[in-house]
Amino acid sequence: MFKAMGNPIRYEMMEHMLKYPGCNTANIVDHLPIAQATVSQHLKVLKEAELVIGEIEGPATCYCLIDENVKWFKETVQKIF
Repeated sequence: MFKAMGNPIRYEMMEHMLKYPGCNTANIVDHLPIAQATVSQHLKVLKEAELVIGEIEGPATCYCLIDENVKWFKETVQKIF
């Protein structure tokens, strides 16, 4: 989980998902100046870290933060610092 959050692009993607829950890959690509394939790779890392979940809606997958895991991460980091 810490490795997944250590990348500034992934952090920015998560901030975007916090503001716009249920966004899809195209929404994230429009927000960040990176290629769709790169966004997909970063989403894979976030899903493997169990920070993000993707739900298929028609031809697109909508992504949301897994609130309890993000909360745990935030609380853990606050304890360290």
